[in-house]
Amino acid sequence: MDATVGRRERKKAATRQALADAALRLFTEHGYDRVTVRDVAEAADVSTTTLLKHFPSKEALVFDQETDREADLVAAVRDRAPDRSVPGALRAYVEDAQLRAPDADPRFRAFADLVRDTPALSEYARRMWTRHQDALARAVADATGAEPDDPRCAALARFTLEASALARDSADPAGALDAAFDLLEHGWQAG
Repeated sequence: MDATVGRRERKKAATRQALADAALRLFTEHGYDRVTVRDVAEAADVSTTTLLKHFPSKEALVFDQETDREADLVAAVRDRAPDRSVPGALRAYVEDAQLRAPDADPRFRAFADLVRDTPALSEYARRMWTRHQDALARAVADATGAEPDDPRCAALARFTLEASALARDSADPAGALDAAFDLLEHGWQAG
């Protein structure tokens, strides 16, 4: 039974990856608005019904890694070094995800350009990213011993997620992240 479950899960994961890869390729080659869900299904050699079992919407095809992203955010807080602050750990995670990832995988640049240049995807990305706020706030509360409903934990989570968006939209992403996380780490310093 375990081998069957393992094989079945591997096949599902392979189908999901084939769909995500086909979608990114078609969207970057032809433009998001000119590609249909059916086009993606055909490129991955599956039915539209199968595609919709894996991805509930056309936008979701582009963001196939979002569940991993939430786990990574929580891990950045939970698994940080004992001498690293929560804002410092989140800063390192966001810097790595936003500034270093494009250099590590050339497909990331195509993905980032596609999202930035497609209004429907930009808005979807913002909604997807900010939906991680509650999980991140809980992780911050757990890590700091705060009450689960402490508004400071929710604020830090919200501002961390918004700092990422601020950097993504900035002409100087590194400078934007530095400014945002300096504020989160040290508070407002009127100058």
